[in-house]
Amino acid sequence: MKAAEPGALSWQPDLLGEGFESLELPLADDDEGTVCATLVRYVPPVPAGPPAIFSALRNTVFRPLEWPGTDGREPNGSARPGVVLYLHGWADYFLQAELARHVGAHGLHFYALDLRKYGRSLRNWQTPGYTTDLSVYDEDISAAIDVIRTDVAARTGLAAESTVHMLAHSLGGLIGALWADRHPGSLGTLILNAPWLELQGSSLIRNIAMHLVEPIARTDPRRPFRFPEMPGYWESVSDQAHGEWFLDPQWRPTASFPIRAGWTRAVLAGHAAVERRLDIAAPVLVMLSDRTRIQAEWSEELMVADAVIDVEQTARRALGLGRRTAVFRYPQAIHDVFLSRREVRQEAYRDLVDWLHSHPG
Repeated sequence: MKAAEPGALSWQPDLLGEGFESLELPLADDDEGTVCATLVRYVPPVPAGPPAIFSALRNTVFRPLEWPGTDGREPNGSARPGVVLYLHGWADYFLQAELARHVGAHGLHFYALDLRKYGRSLRNWQTPGYTTDLSVYDEDISAAIDVIRTDVAARTGLAAESTVHMLAHSLGGLIGALWADRHPGSLGTLILNAPWLELQGSSLIRNIAMHLVEPIARTDPRRPFRFPEMPGYWESVSDQAHGEWFLDPQWRPTASFPIRAGWTRAVLAGHAAVERRLDIAAPVLVMLSDRTRIQAEWSEELMVADAVIDVEQTARRALGLGRRTAVFRYPQAIHDVFLSRREVRQEAYRDLVDWLHSHPG
C-alpha cells in the first residue's frame, strides 16, 4: 500500500470513544478474498493556547523570548516526532485506551494496528487470526507506518520523518521481533510486553510439536486441533468476570480462536528463529511479570501472575534478540502488563515513558 495523501485519509470515530479514530488499510487479497488491516490513532485534546494577556506581552515586552513548543521540536525533546505503534496478541485487538492516553499525555503520538483477520479487521468470510507465515504481516506494518508518517507530518507541520517505536504484546511481540530483525533501521526502539518467544515448556517440546504438526500443516493447514479450554486468563481480564476491561466477545472470545495446523507451524518456526538468535539493531525493552501460573481454572493467583507464557524462559530468550536488550520485571503483573491491577500498570506506564524519552531517535 502506498502512503495516502493527508486529504485522502478517511478517519472514522472509533469504538473506544472520544479522541480515538480508525482507518481501514486495504491490503492485497488472499485465498479467502478481500483483506485489510485497521489503524487506530489517539488524538489528545488540544490544550488551550496562552491567555490573551500573555500573548500581548510576548509580542511586545518579551518578544525575544520563545513561547514553549515553538522551536520546531516535539515535546519528547527531539526534532523528529516520536510515535508509538502498538501490536496486539493472539485472539486479541487493541483495547488499551488508558495506555494510549498516558502515552499521548507525555508528548508522543499513539497509534495501534489491528492486524488482518483480527479485531476491527476481521471479516465474516475469514478464518480468525489465520496465517501460514508470520512474515505476511510485513504488509500490514508497512502500510501502517506509511500512513502514520503522512498523518503525523500533516498534524505537526514538521518535515522531519517520525521516529517509530513499536510496542508489541504476546504473539504481536513475536511478530514485531521478527519484523524488526528483517527491517534494521526502521524503529527507534522495540518494546515487547510479555512477548511469546518460545512454546510453553522448552525448545525440546517445540521440536517434538513441529514434527507432529508438519505433515498435517502440509496436507490440511486449516485443520483445527482440539485443546482443553483454558479461560482463566480471560476471566482475569474481562469485566464480565474478575477483571476491569470490556472484551468484545467476537474479537476476544473466552476460549480463544481455534488453533490450526498451518498457523501452529508458522508460530513454531518463529520460535525457532528466536532460538537461533536475532540481530535487532534498535534497543529492545522486554516487560514481564515476575512469575508464571498456567492452569485451566481461574483462581486468585491468576490475578498476580502470567497465565499464558513461561516468563523465565522468555527472559532468557530476550537476551538473544539483539545486543542492546533490557528486561524489566513487574511483581504481580498478569500476561498483559498494561492490563494488570492499577498500581502495577502505572509503574509500567512510567517505565515505558521514561524509556521512550531516553531513546527519542
